Amino acid sequence: MATMENITADGMDMTGYRIGIDFGGTKIEIAALARADGRELARRRIANPGHYAGAVTAIRDLVAGMDAELGGSGSVGIGIPGSISPESGLIKNANATWLNNQPFGRDLTESLGREVRVENDANCFALSEAVDGAGAGRRVVLGVILGTGMGGGLVVEGKLLTGAHHIAGEWGHIPLPWPRITEMPFPKCFCGNEGCLERFLSGPALAQDWKGAGHRDTAGIEDAAEAGDIAAIGALDRYVDRLARACAMAINFLDPDVIVLGGGVSNLLSIYARVPRLMLRYVITPQCDTPVIRNQHGDSSGVRGAAWLWSADETAA
Repeated sequence: MATMENITADGMDMTGYRIGIDFGGTKIEIAALARADGRELARRRIANPGHYAGAVTAIRDLVAGMDAELGGSGSVGIGIPGSISPESGLIKNANATWLNNQPFGRDLTESLGREVRVENDANCFALSEAVDGAGAGRRVVLGVILGTGMGGGLVVEGKLLTGAHHIAGEWGHIPLPWPRITEMPFPKCFCGNEGCLERFLSGPALAQDWKGAGHRDTAGIEDAAEAGDIAAIGALDRYVDRLARACAMAINFLDPDVIVLGGGVSNLLSIYARVPRLMLRYVITPQCDTPVIRNQHGDSSGVRGAAWLWSADETAA
């Protein structure tokens, strides 16, 4: 119940909160945001049990603990490395394969006794950055994760655009545009196709281009290039040109107000100086000033975006 000390001068109730959960392959992170202004109120992290029944129980207990600590019952959103089939309501395309074909949202709703909204983690990233992050105030935001894999999300006027099959923003699984002869034959992707952007723009793809097959870590590549490492210079040159082509393709068909990058590769500072210049060769308009910028919330975007799946005027039933 709201007391007088919880009411601001403009009449906002500061006791209400949203709960966001980032469901990762090895960890589950939970955070609560104040409903009025998005302030973070509490945060916890535990290891992911690695099996379905244990995960449902773990989330139930995390939410119960958060409610007990804050003295309320927050709305619950969760971001997962997969998506929900709009036809069946079952999870699909999850890299935690034991989640696939499970009614995760329905089981969590039943376990918690309130509606739970489940969304793809890249969509949660995009929503977080669009609402109060690097893309705040922009009408159309394309959020892209360049990490172990590659994903994306679209936010239009503050709302996620998920599409008829709930795959909108799956940027990683369209082919590299304007390919070079030297990029042929295209590498095979786990999805069964060839030449997907993920095979060129993920962290492991950059690491392998720099150091060879089996490498996955890009740490130090900019320092190595600055020191004259020919392999690092070449890998970075190819990477920024490929990212520029991918961004230009997105601009040509979507024309977003901003492209926000997340994931480990987004920490490479050379991206932000070089990609906007290189894009100009590929975009169809003679003048292009679409910003390509680094995320604001970093690793917190997952939980924040999951919490923002509930708008300010909604409460869980």
